[in-house]
Amino acid sequence: MRKLFIPAACLALGACTMGPDYAGAPRVLPAAPEGSSSFVRGDDIAQTQPGLANWWEALGDPVLNRLEQAALDGSPDLAVARARLDQARGALQLDRADGLPSVGAQAAYAHLRIPGLGLGTEEDAGTPPQGGEADAGDNGSQSANIYNLGLTTNWELDLFGGRARTVEAARAELGAAEASAADARLSLTTAVAQAYVNLRQRQTDIARADQTNAMNLQLVSLMEQRYSSGTASRIDVERLRTQYESSSAQATSLKSDMEAAANALAILTGQVPGTIDGWVDQVEDAPLPPAKVAVGDPETLLKRRPDIRAAERKLAASNARIGVAEAAKFPSLSFLGLLGLGGTEPGDLFKLDDFTAIAAPQLKWSVLDFGRNNARVLQSEAGRDLAEAQYRQTVLNALREVEDALSSYTYARKAVAGLARARASAAENVDLTEQRYRGGIVSLADVIMARRQLIASEESLSRAKASLTSDFITLQKALGLGWSDAEAGNSIQ
Repeated sequence: MRKLFIPAACLALGACTMGPDYAGAPRVLPAAPEGSSSFVRGDDIAQTQPGLANWWEALGDPVLNRLEQAALDGSPDLAVARARLDQARGALQLDRADGLPSVGAQAAYAHLRIPGLGLGTEEDAGTPPQGGEADAGDNGSQSANIYNLGLTTNWELDLFGGRARTVEAARAELGAAEASAADARLSLTTAVAQAYVNLRQRQTDIARADQTNAMNLQLVSLMEQRYSSGTASRIDVERLRTQYESSSAQATSLKSDMEAAANALAILTGQVPGTIDGWVDQVEDAPLPPAKVAVGDPETLLKRRPDIRAAERKLAASNARIGVAEAAKFPSLSFLGLLGLGGTEPGDLFKLDDFTAIAAPQLKWSVLDFGRNNARVLQSEAGRDLAEAQYRQTVLNALREVEDALSSYTYARKAVAGLARARASAAENVDLTEQRYRGGIVSLADVIMARRQLIASEESLSRAKASLTSDFITLQKALGLGWSDAEAGNSIQ
């Protein structure tokens, strides 16, 4: 029996970890006085923290809620994000497993033939080894059979923490993939809401365009009557007819836009165009946002927005890779082990008290690499600096998006209020004109013109409301809403 024991001192070696420890993302926001770190934009903006998931439910539209759920269940974009997340989980598991010993089983049979060398005494000549036989007429060559069953193991000690830093980087990359999946969900839900608002607005525009066209056609008929009686010129008739044809063409374009919005919604929900047409065939106005919108504060925004979380995790991963590169500059120690049964006869496989045990330590060290490892460290440090700059840029872009969205939303509310007053004035003008018509003071054409102005003011107000809802949706995206930790994963740090 042959045994080779691994020195206990080698097993007791403690690993040290090379490279800088991650200290967190750099601070981008300046220190602000107490009570001054909130987004403030008027009475319609609340400083309370917004709800994280399902922000679209605040619009109170059952059809939109159904479309959002269909998109979350069937969107190909989310399927891509989930697949990438699974890839990151697999990469982390693989890196963890690579730091553990690998154990395998083997079975071997070998037939050896050794030519005679003519070295030994005449008495020894032609005597086969145990378990072998001499080959007659072949210059004293000998042959033997070897049978072996055993276990093999291989293990590389993580003396300088290179493997630990690799796992650390993989864990950070998993966090980045989870944040990216959350960002994909956020983008999907806002895209569905925007397409839905566009669809509803086109439906409303088409309905009002049909009303306007009917009035324009009525004006053409009245003008033709006046032309026949000699109280109007042909130019007046053609002017109104041109106006009618132009409005008809505009209505046709609106129908094309409506169908495009419906097709976009179908694709976003993972269905073929035309599938959801029955969901939105009833004409309705675009939903309106709530009276107050919660926005929270910038500090919480940095912790909530998925793109910022992804950028921070990528920074952590790039910092860990510096340690991987640093550890590669130092020696590596690995062990190859073998535990086997066997011999020159098949029966030797069952002799449990006679086994072979081998432990072979191997030390590797690239002493002369002409600066390769230093170059890898420099490359990793540059990668960390790049990730840090990208993190800062992501934070600044996020703050700008929130400020821009808040500004647009605030002014959109003011525009809606002004157009609502204009619509009320146009409605009063219709009432007065109809009273004067009944009194014989104005003509029917004047009444039609007043009604047409009312429709135009209603159209402007409707578009302003849709724009307000669109700005609300943009604000929710800028605030990083529409996802939850339970859906994106729990390893984001």
